[in-house]
Amino acid sequence: MTKELFKMRLLSLAALCGSVLALVSCANEDITQKDTNTDNGTNKNLTTFVTGEEPTSRTSMDYATGAFYWEAGDHIYVQDDSGTWKKSKNAPTGKTAYFKFLVPGKFENNTSYKVYYPGKNGSNNQVIIPAAQTQTAPNTTTHLGKSGDCGTATANKVTGKNQFSFTIDHQAAILVFQPYTSNTILKDCYLTKVEVTADNDIASTYTLDPTSGELTGSGTGKQIVLTTQDPLSGSVNENGFPLNTTVASVATNGAYMVIKPGTHVLKVRYWIKDMVTNIEGTITKNLSSFTYAKNTYYDMTADLNVKNYDGDHYYMWDAKKQYWDGWEWTKNLPGGQPTINDSSPSPNFPQNNSDPRWYHEVSGAFQATESCASLPNANELAWYAKEGDPRWDEDEVWTTMGHLYKGGMWFKKKSQISGFNANTAPDGTDFRISSPSEQWPASNTPPSAADAGNYFYLPALGFYRNGMLRFVGQSGSYWGSSATSWWWFYAYQFSIQKGSVEVGFGFRSDGYRVDGAFE
Repeated sequence: MTKELFKMRLLSLAALCGSVLALVSCANEDITQKDTNTDNGTNKNLTTFVTGEEPTSRTSMDYATGAFYWEAGDHIYVQDDSGTWKKSKNAPTGKTAYFKFLVPGKFENNTSYKVYYPGKNGSNNQVIIPAAQTQTAPNTTTHLGKSGDCGTATANKVTGKNQFSFTIDHQAAILVFQPYTSNTILKDCYLTKVEVTADNDIASTYTLDPTSGELTGSGTGKQIVLTTQDPLSGSVNENGFPLNTTVASVATNGAYMVIKPGTHVLKVRYWIKDMVTNIEGTITKNLSSFTYAKNTYYDMTADLNVKNYDGDHYYMWDAKKQYWDGWEWTKNLPGGQPTINDSSPSPNFPQNNSDPRWYHEVSGAFQATESCASLPNANELAWYAKEGDPRWDEDEVWTTMGHLYKGGMWFKKKSQISGFNANTAPDGTDFRISSPSEQWPASNTPPSAADAGNYFYLPALGFYRNGMLRFVGQSGSYWGSSATSWWWFYAYQFSIQKGSVEVGFGFRSDGYRVDGAFE
C-alpha cells in the first residue's frame, strides 16, 4: 500500500470561533478532529423535560458548525423516584433545535436526575452501535440516531420552576469519510459503501455508565459497513455517492459512521463500482493506532488513486528484454501488446532465440542471470506458499493497461516467516534439485487490520501465451529465479488463484510477471 500523509486537527467550541487547539501529523490518511461540544442546552421538569435553544444538544449534526439537532423519533429515558425506567411519551416529528419531552412518572425526591439518550435502536441505558449502517444521501446525518449516536446528561431542577434542565453529552465517535480521486478510471465510479475493520470492538451493545456517562462493556463487533446507496429505484443516489471530485468534499460524498470511542487500529475499505463494467471492489487504507474520542467527529479524507501495474513486466523466463519490448500497448501500434483477456493474439511476440526477448535456454538446476536473477528461488517460493499464510482478496481493485480489475493474494513478508531459508524448502528438501511441483490451500479472508502491515500483495495479473493475454483478474503467474533440474524448457513459477497457491513448472516461453513485488 502506498503510504500517504494525513493530518489530525482537534477543534473545541472555541475552534468554531476560530481558535485551533492542536495539529498533529500522522500517516496513511487525512483525519481532522472536531469537538462537537454538546455541553450547552437545557431541560425542564414537571414530568416535562425540555431541551434548550442551543443546537449543540441535538442528535443529528451540522458538519460546518459541529452543532447537533434532535430528529424525528428521538426519545429520552429517565429513572423516576421509584427507580423505574421511563421513556418519553412523545418525540419530535422533524429536525428541531428545541423540544419538550414529556416523561411519565414522579420526579419529586431529587433536585437532579440522569437523562439517557440511547439512540433510536437502544432503550433505557442500553446502546446499540450496529454493524450495518445506512446513509442515503451525501452529507446527511439524520441516520446517526439509528447508527448508535447516544448521550447522557444530568438534569438539574430549575429554580422557581417545576422543571429540569439538561445538556446531552454525546458518547459516540463519528467518522466522516470524504474520498476523492484524480484517477480518470475511477472518477466515473460510485462509492457504494465504506467498510471499517478494527483490531478491537467498535460495534455492539453497550451500557451508558450512570456516573461517567460513557459507553461501557465490550463486544465482538470489529467491523462496521456503512451503505451509501439509496435503495429507492430512480433515486439520484441509487448507485451510491459520486467520486467526481479531485479534492475532499463533504458536500459531494460525505459519509458518516458511528463507532465506539477508544484506541483502535482501523482498516478502511472504500467500496467502489463501475456502473458500465459492473465491477465492484475495494480500495484499502490502513490506519495506525489512534485514539478516537467521544463527542468528536473525524474527517477521514482519502485519495483513492488506486495502484496501477504497468504492462512492461511480463517476460519469458530470464529473457534480456520484456515480452512486448518495442510493441508496448502505450505505443498504440497495429499488432501491439494485447490488453484484454482472450482478445486476438498479436503475432509480434518473441518466437526464436535470436530475439533478446527469448527465454534463457540453459539446462539443469540453474540460477537465472538476467531478468529473473534477483527473484526468489524455488525454495523461497515454497516458503511464501506454505508458511506465508496466503490470503486471497477478491475485492481489492487495481488497474493495469487502462482497465479496472480486482483479485490478488496477500502473503506474509519474509521477515514475518519463521525459519525462512533460501537453501531448503519448508520440508527440508532443496526444491532446486528435487524439482517438485506442489500446491497449498489459501484462505479467502484478507489480513486483519492489526496484521495488515505484515503482508504484501500480489495482484492477479495473468500471463501471456503465444501473444495472447490470459486470466487477468482471475490468477497470476510470477517467475522465480530457478530453472528446473530436468526438462530444459521449464522453470519455476509461482501461481496464485482463489483458494490456492502453487510452486510449479512454467513453460519458459510464457510471459509471466517479473518484478520486485516479493518482500
